[in-house]
Amino acid sequence: MGGRIRSRISSAKQILKLQSLVTRKKPDVPKGHVTVYVRETHRKRFVVPITVLNHPSFRCLLKRAEEEFRFNHPMGGLTIPCLEEAFVHLTSGLP
Repeated sequence: MGGRIRSRISSAKQILKLQSLVTRKKPDVPKGHVTVYVRETHRKRFVVPITVLNHPSFRCLLKRAEEEFRFNHPMGGLTIPCLEEAFVHLTSGLP
């Protein structure tokens, strides 16, 4: 009997946790876009089209960032440790 109660409590906690995730205010990211944070300190938030993720230049940037720094996503978006100017230059030339 005690096992069933613990199981129900655990299930209730999971449901509450999922509800809080669903009802949490979502950031303004249009459909078909992804959030990218740039820089290692004082991160700046960019919203870019998902199509950018498949571009060879952007994939190269992601690969270098992964090899050098590993990925760290504490803000819930993709974090790339590079200069803001380099990121803007790269993404501004992409379709």
